[in-house]
Amino acid sequence: MFRKTRLFTPGPTPLLPAAQFAMAAADMHHRTPEFRALYSKVLEQMKTFIGTQNDVILLTCSGSGAMEASVSNLTSPEDEVLVLSAGKFGERWAAIANAFKSRVTTVSKPYGQTFTLDEIKAQLKPTTRVLYMQATETSTGARHDVQGVAKLLKGTDTLLVVDAITGLGTTALDVDGWGIDVIIGGSQKALMIPPGLAYLAVSDRAWKRMESSRQPRYYFDLPKERKSAAKGEASYTPPVALIAALGAALDHLTRQGGGDLARGRDLLIENAETCAAMTRAAATALGLELFAPDSPAVAVTAIKAPAGVSSDDVVKGLKSRFGAIIANGQGEMKGQLFRVAHLGYFDYLDTIALIGALEQVMSAITPGKFEFGDALRAAQTVFAERTHNLAVPQPA
Repeated sequence: MFRKTRLFTPGPTPLLPAAQFAMAAADMHHRTPEFRALYSKVLEQMKTFIGTQNDVILLTCSGSGAMEASVSNLTSPEDEVLVLSAGKFGERWAAIANAFKSRVTTVSKPYGQTFTLDEIKAQLKPTTRVLYMQATETSTGARHDVQGVAKLLKGTDTLLVVDAITGLGTTALDVDGWGIDVIIGGSQKALMIPPGLAYLAVSDRAWKRMESSRQPRYYFDLPKERKSAAKGEASYTPPVALIAALGAALDHLTRQGGGDLARGRDLLIENAETCAAMTRAAATALGLELFAPDSPAVAVTAIKAPAGVSSDDVVKGLKSRFGAIIANGQGEMKGQLFRVAHLGYFDYLDTIALIGALEQVMSAITPGKFEFGDALRAAQTVFAERTHNLAVPQPA
């Protein structure tokens, strides 16, 4: 068969065509009035996309660079920090904090699980300077209770830093209302553009903490970036084409929301929730188990491989037969689970196509376990229930 390659991975995600066109046309110099106008507009739009009044900083790096910046700018050596870890990216928080010589306490849970608030409360101390966590643990497909953790920290001096790299644009997060001090996102996720940009929204409380931080830093100096951003500039050469693409993506969401960016963002989140719910229903109909059944993420669905089957076979089967690229498990989970993404430029038709292809692959791997159409029927039912009488604004 003729095959068309399609990404179903949790980053990079499929590119928005309007963003690709904007990149191709982005030949402006970064120290010009034209670029300053674009940069200032994008920074203001990002506040709406994130849902905050706090200053937003763009960094030329992957999301891990923003994670490092939120350690190097907010701590001093020997500061006590608390890390919530239940997957590869929770482990990354601990590794970064250790690299900057923090005194790290970790609340750990097995992969696929999440934390109880009592477990977190038991490890919190008056001397805990920062708590680091994920909104979504992308490696396991689990969603963590950011709001609950934020409530635990109310009235304390502990800053809350949330890696929402796959959470923003897929999950409703009340950044200012809950009191999230730093929230982190990445360009190659729900915003539908290539990798290379990370962004952070930073609270006044966090900016104040930076004044006393004694960590070494140079490129990832957030106060310096804030000063430059106020003039419509970046401290160092920014990726002009990516910023043009980001502006195009935010304009696209504004049009999808009928001229309202916040509404467009909410539709993006609702879309991800619907595609994720369809996929979970389809997996169950195929007799497959979810890896994080108690607190499933919206950005990505992690599905266990059947007993006696490697997830490598599922990943390879979808790619070789249909050109569909999904993600395997990471590290020690490779071969145990496969992951299907729903964030960004995915829609109903993409989801239905992937589920149909998955039926074909699973039928070849585990014949006789289901009837063709079982997974598609389950997904269709979920879609009909979730979108019944849904009012969608007309694009502006």
